[in-house]
Amino acid sequence: MFANDELKNLTHEINEVARTSGSIIRKYFHTSYDVDIKDDKSPVTTADLAANEYIERQLSILTPDIPRISEESDNTAYAERKHWDTFWLIDPLDGTREFIKNRPDFTVNIALIHHNKPVLGSIYLPIRDQLYYATTGDSAYRCDQENTPITIKVSSKTYAKPRICGSRAHPSKLMQKFLSNVGEHELLARGSSIKSCLVADGSADIYPRFGPTWEWDTAASQCIIEQAGGHLTNLDMLALSYNKESLLNPSFLAFANKESDWNDYIAK
Repeated sequence: MFANDELKNLTHEINEVARTSGSIIRKYFHTSYDVDIKDDKSPVTTADLAANEYIERQLSILTPDIPRISEESDNTAYAERKHWDTFWLIDPLDGTREFIKNRPDFTVNIALIHHNKPVLGSIYLPIRDQLYYATTGDSAYRCDQENTPITIKVSSKTYAKPRICGSRAHPSKLMQKFLSNVGEHELLARGSSIKSCLVADGSADIYPRFGPTWEWDTAASQCIIEQAGGHLTNLDMLALSYNKESLLNPSFLAFANKESDWNDYIAK
């Protein structure tokens, strides 16, 4: 595995890959492109595939010995990948539905997994030109419009009127019950991994997700939130693990601190 200095240098390279892939995606925004429906009924566009091709090519150059898992690639069977200690986990365009609807809430997510945990996370917001990133053993950072990175921290205490991130594209009865149980709150309806980024930089208290996501949806977010002082856990309050036989995640909570027992608000 990489030494700390090597990991920081690699993070700089990965951030540039994320930025450039974001510029590729921007070329398709508000223009014509193809949309197909995958076997899991989710959409994929020309932009997803173009960004994925670029990211995979660059990672193969930067780290030729580290395997990769991507949402938009034919991935290695578990019988082989279960032996991987380290690998890249990629979502080249998280929030494809937002992209198709000409909304800016989509991201590029790149994470490095080591021993089933994310040790590097880079999330780029192409339309806002914002970059969030972190590595284990360091702080988490946000960079706005290529300015000097600033250290980000989760909120030190939960607001009296909790700021709760929710999805535009994936409403659920469990989420409505959770909000009802919390009581008075501020709902921040956003798309993609931006919701987790808002928790990481102190703009939100919690992002609960009741329903299926994939490992590539959360890995970069988890690294960033954890290095910002927060948590991304399953409903038993255990950190998510990666490279499972099924790459599906359980329902999860991304939250700032354990001051509030969020589990009390979940419908049993």
